[in-house]
Amino acid sequence: MDQAISNPLLSPPELSPLEQEVLEEYERLAENMKKLASVLDNMAGRPTTEILDGLRELERKTSLVFTLLKASVYSIVLQQEIDFGDHNDDQRS
Repeated sequence: MDQAISNPLLSPPELSPLEQEVLEEYERLAENMKKLASVLDNMAGRPTTEILDGLRELERKTSLVFTLLKASVYSIVLQQEIDFGDHNDDQRS
């Protein structure tokens, strides 16, 4: 057993204080990245009320524009039918 402890391949190498500090910083960074990933995952899974309110407002505006567009198209078609009907009446007379 003493042989395993003295074997440099089985025991961690000695680190300088600066190397140890850098490794600790990387460990903290890795933990922070895990926390960030978890928060982002939660946010993606549950949209905030602000986003939902914005989407509802956009839906209302889109619906209004669609209704106005349909009314405009209907008005144009109706006007063309009236004009076409007048044209046919002129030809019959």
